[in-house]
Amino acid sequence: MAPVPELIRLALGRDSHDGGGPDWVVVDLHGSYPTHRSAAALQTMLQRTETFESLAARLERLREAGWVSGVLVRVTGLTAGLATARAIGGLLGRLAERRRVVAYLPEVTMRSLLVTTALTEVVAPESAEVSVPGFAAEQVFYGSFLSRHGVTFENLRIREYKSALTPFSQDRMDEYNREQLTAYLAAAEHSWLGEMAAARGVDAETARGWLDADFTSAEQLREAGLISRVAYDDELVTPVGPHWGRTLELARPQLSARKLARAAAGVAVVPVVGMIVTGRSRPGPPVPLLRGPLAGSETVVAALHRAQRDDRTKAIVLFVDSGGGSALASDLIGRAVARCDKPVVAVMGEVAASGGYYVLAPADRVLASPFTITGSIGVVIGKPVLTQFNERHGLNPESVGRDRALFASTARAFTEAEREWAEKVLHETYGRFVDRVATGRRLPRERVEELARGRIWSGRDARELGLVDELGGLEDGIATARRLAGLGEDAPVRTVGAGLALPGAPTFGKDAASALAGVWPFGQERVLAWMDRSITVR
Repeated sequence: MAPVPELIRLALGRDSHDGGGPDWVVVDLHGSYPTHRSAAALQTMLQRTETFESLAARLERLREAGWVSGVLVRVTGLTAGLATARAIGGLLGRLAERRRVVAYLPEVTMRSLLVTTALTEVVAPESAEVSVPGFAAEQVFYGSFLSRHGVTFENLRIREYKSALTPFSQDRMDEYNREQLTAYLAAAEHSWLGEMAAARGVDAETARGWLDADFTSAEQLREAGLISRVAYDDELVTPVGPHWGRTLELARPQLSARKLARAAAGVAVVPVVGMIVTGRSRPGPPVPLLRGPLAGSETVVAALHRAQRDDRTKAIVLFVDSGGGSALASDLIGRAVARCDKPVVAVMGEVAASGGYYVLAPADRVLASPFTITGSIGVVIGKPVLTQFNERHGLNPESVGRDRALFASTARAFTEAEREWAEKVLHETYGRFVDRVATGRRLPRERVEELARGRIWSGRDARELGLVDELGGLEDGIATARRLAGLGEDAPVRTVGAGLALPGAPTFGKDAASALAGVWPFGQERVLAWMDRSITVR
């Protein structure tokens, strides 16, 4: 069943003290809000989650609708990342410039509060679930589990902070990974407290006290100044039945805007979302640790070339939400970005790290959310080793020919000669990565070496270090692109991309005994500019 059109999902209402016709709209915020919907027809039909892109268009139509006097935004079940939550807050702030906007929070969390930073009216019911504990991260390590089942993991990396494969090769978090995650969480809390303190008009010390207050009720939140009122939503807006006339009125500007956008000069958005691989973009393998779309270099480069050739496109926004992947694919995309003669503005999503940073380093301007995870300038080579697994299960891989041709074989560990060769490849790839960043960001190579070493940074810290130009989200990046191209504030925006291709069932491996190797999404490539995204930030 196809998703219900977003406009029909709008609930109409009126002020609870007004007996006239509906002049309020109730908007429900829930889910993860991925930035873009797949361009593939099948994927679009199956994807029921609203995108950030469609939410932005929906709120803009409400902003332009003259009959709308107010919008009640109900936030429940919001699972979006911190960068997305902040960006949604920006959309609501823009809407609040013209319309009265009231946020209603049955679940008061760090994320739901972040969405309300631009609003003056924030309401929670008396029975609201309250959880404002700060941030923490959790990561599962599989080293001992895999070892018990006869699986070990080769993990060659540059340098000490590069932790892409450590969840598979180790049974616990090492000191370097703990250090960088602790620093990221501290930066995220600093950013959250800064934005909330400014929004609520309190000093930093008062805001810090919120995280240690162990709030349990909406009334405590009101007394602390985190919300403005304790009330139920039926005390704010009286829901009414469907009003198709006003629904169509909201739809009409969208249709006319699309017609105008086809011919007008504007901005092209090229998404790089998911693990970066060579070839075409496609769905990822059906494995939890590797879930999500695959951003193929062939597809992304083709989209960049189309935007470059299109006379209507005056600037390009490269939106990156990726922890990287193939070093080769990242370099191919980065080269296409560097060769664009139109302004390119890179915008980071939740994560733009390792290969995700590689691809955007040549951009003219780079924007990040303060909550973005970025950096991780480093590379890894690794593979699962199934020697004991094969012995336990009566599997006996036999080989002939040159051993070096079996470098990627999961039947055995690297030989000393192979390890030396791999280390040489790693250093060459890492050096090229550092060079690309130094050139693109116009930083001394020695400075990039200091910032690299595989270490992650928050978007806020990355700006201070010179890896990012300014803080902002997709809407800010589009505004920057319009300015660089000399376009008006309302110049149209088009998403360019071939979407997810399904030429046939993907082949994940040839060795029937190698269950883990069979879902490896990088084919025969073993040099990765990749950051593991299995870390859960709560």
